[in-house]
Amino acid sequence: MATESTPRILPTEITPESVYERRREFLKGSLALALYAALPAQAALPAWKKTAWGRDESPNTWEEVTTYNNFYEFGTGKDDPAKNAGSLRTRPWTVSVEGACLKPRTWDIDALTKAFPLEERIYRMRCVEGWSMVIPWLGFPLGELLKQAQPTGRAKYVEFASLYDPKQMPGQRWPVLDWPYAEGLRLDEAMHPLTLLSVGIYGRELPNQNGAPIRLVVPWKYGFKSAKSIVRIRLVEKPPATAWNRAAPGEYGFYSNVNPEVDHPRWSQARERRIGEFFKRKTLMFNGYGDQVASLYTGMDLRRYF
Repeated sequence: MATESTPRILPTEITPESVYERRREFLKGSLALALYAALPAQAALPAWKKTAWGRDESPNTWEEVTTYNNFYEFGTGKDDPAKNAGSLRTRPWTVSVEGACLKPRTWDIDALTKAFPLEERIYRMRCVEGWSMVIPWLGFPLGELLKQAQPTGRAKYVEFASLYDPKQMPGQRWPVLDWPYAEGLRLDEAMHPLTLLSVGIYGRELPNQNGAPIRLVVPWKYGFKSAKSIVRIRLVEKPPATAWNRAAPGEYGFYSNVNPEVDHPRWSQARERRIGEFFKRKTLMFNGYGDQVASLYTGMDLRRYF
């Protein structure tokens, strides 16, 4: 049963000088995002409620969250998505739920956000590269959508596919990954109440660079597990092939739970750098959500199933 308790994390180490030197890039991004925010919204979000999740933490700023991103469909640099994602058209947009279920359906994005009550949850997010943020997500539990689809007994996993359109997503013109971006969860992970489908941040629609118009948020896993700009959710019998696992299976496992005891082959995962801070923190097992999710992995060797 999920609870809303979250442990505190203490800073312990100085941020590299290279991070401080990026401050001008953040300022440029702030101006770009101010202009973005002044544009008319594509669609108003329905009413939503706040929750107690993460209220004892300080979220990162809008500028930090929207100008320092991994979204290779728009470039491999951290500031590339903010610069290049304006080409993405988020209306019209549909999301299909299909596969091993009794009630497959294709949802219009606006109908989807009206069908499920929205709530704000402040979650920590940890990147496999060693940086982290605290983000106020607006969304609804993925499990509620899957319940409506009525998974059959054959459904053991859930596969997520992102949009593939090189005209809108210029990064897809290069074979950085095997496009379209694909991710997957075990069904019990997908049904866990912490797992969100997010349609906004800070009470506003998701900016394109953050995965508009709908993305996955799985806060106890490394960030690349949280697929962006989703167009298909498929219930399947076997573990689906995922983008980063296909690209480098020795570096990116299917589970990819945040684990300070399992290093990436090229760097340690024992510490993390919170964007905007001058110190590093100890990385927490399951990103600090162990009380809620550790039972999903009882009896598993988490070094083998990384």
